[in-house]
Amino acid sequence: MPDSCIHYILPQHVGQQDVVYSSEMDESSDDWLSLKPVQPLPSQCCGSGCTPCIFDIYQKELALWEEAKKRNDKNYLTNKETNKKDSNAAIIDSEMFTAFKLCSVERLTDDTCQYRFELPRGWTLGLTLGQHIVLRGTVNDMELQRAYTPISPVDMEDSFEVLIKCYPDGLMSQYVQSWKVNDSICWRGPFGGFPYEPNKYGQLLMLASGTGVAPMLPIMQHITGNEDDETFVTLVGCFRNFKSIYMKPLLQDLSLYWNIKTVYALSQEETIDNLPWSYQEKTHIGRIDCDVLRSVIDSCRRKPYVLICGSLTFNEDMVNYLKRLELQEDSCFIF
Repeated sequence: MPDSCIHYILPQHVGQQDVVYSSEMDESSDDWLSLKPVQPLPSQCCGSGCTPCIFDIYQKELALWEEAKKRNDKNYLTNKETNKKDSNAAIIDSEMFTAFKLCSVERLTDDTCQYRFELPRGWTLGLTLGQHIVLRGTVNDMELQRAYTPISPVDMEDSFEVLIKCYPDGLMSQYVQSWKVNDSICWRGPFGGFPYEPNKYGQLLMLASGTGVAPMLPIMQHITGNEDDETFVTLVGCFRNFKSIYMKPLLQDLSLYWNIKTVYALSQEETIDNLPWSYQEKTHIGRIDCDVLRSVIDSCRRKPYVLICGSLTFNEDMVNYLKRLELQEDSCFIF
């Protein structure tokens, strides 16, 4: 059912309630009602357009329950669930939450940390480029779900990493800030994704605001890790100031590749003179606007295909700028 949780790492069950099916149970109405799936609350939906959504899962589980009740066979529920698990060899499931052990936390800025989760030895998370996973948390007896894109390479073994920014008034932030190393954290997925193929686009222009850099990193690492992929990449990272730029060492290393270029737009930095010299020539002071974007596009070696990830306002602004610059709608992908 929607609130259950598979454990690949730890043997304990983390779901809100364990239900035991038995052929010896009294076939009363109360028994069937106790097994009926509970309709999710709006707070349990992450709002990212996942397929299946938690409400889709609920409808599926409800139909399963109704069929079992019609057959007057509670074992039908058990058999269906067992068959599903046996046929699914993936480490993570889009319908069932899986618990992974938190193995390290690295603080990147005052409000953002990089979290690493353990996988069984030799396993990968099994994502494709740009896919996200959904976190489940509980605050004050309210279940919440939020979507995050792992920043680790899609073929990374033994663990995966997620970048999470915490907000002062955020409910999910309260849950995340309560984590301790070795805690079991529940995720499900994957969802979405960018259908990337080597050398298909020629030039990628990545427009990322804050943690919107997350889906860009695996794509960049995938390109630089393939000697046959000659795709050019220009990343425009939009942050408040120099201190708030995430993953500086990784981005600096990636920018050393012949086909990777990084540009920064710092909205609250006063002058480039305060920046390290290696950042001064590639940093714009202020927010990115249509003129800045035109300049970046003109510097691209080929006509770009644009990837966008940020807040709703940021995404809308970038799309409007691209329209003014007469870039075709089919030359843009929004995470």
